[in-house]
Amino acid sequence: MSPELISAYRPGSTLLHRIPAGPKLGLLAAYGVVTVVATGPWTAIGFLAFSLALVVWVRIPWRTAVRALRPLLLVVVLVTAFQVWQRGWPAAIHVVGDLLALFVAALVFTATTRIDALLDAIVRGLGPFRRVGVDPEKVALAFSLMIGAIPGVMTIARETRDAAKARGLERDPRALLVPMAIRTVAHAYDTGAALHARGIGDD
Repeated sequence: MSPELISAYRPGSTLLHRIPAGPKLGLLAAYGVVTVVATGPWTAIGFLAFSLALVVWVRIPWRTAVRALRPLLLVVVLVTAFQVWQRGWPAAIHVVGDLLALFVAALVFTATTRIDALLDAIVRGLGPFRRVGVDPEKVALAFSLMIGAIPGVMTIARETRDAAKARGLERDPRALLVPMAIRTVAHAYDTGAALHARGIGDD
């Protein structure tokens, strides 16, 4: 997941900014269902155009949107090639168009929703499940830790790659995977130790 996608909140006064996180998440899910149910290349192009119009509406800089979409480029190329080979161009446009439309819609969601509001919505949504043993606060904490960990892991990967390149070992998998695995585990251990020191998760 791109760091731009999970940390793209931009304050604003649009209707999407004012809709609470819970209903907005429900709208995003409904949008996903509609894009899957509707078939055909032209509907996919329409959904993608609608998502891009939302980007303009909430004033996400195009550079930010492109940066967020960059990690999806390889997936788009592979899926397009596979669909063209198996089912032809119309099916490829339908599948890839829907994929990009949903990804852009998710970017708009994060751009108009504060992370703390999203976590509060998760706690409220899981509230009825307390009676079956679900702890909504812990689920929200796990979600926030996952969101916070992704940029850290991306930074570790970039620093590991740069260090290997400086030693002329950028093509050696061991010079990339071993240090990255060690640093990632150490980061997770430090996070767990910090939570334990605060008495979180002792039960």
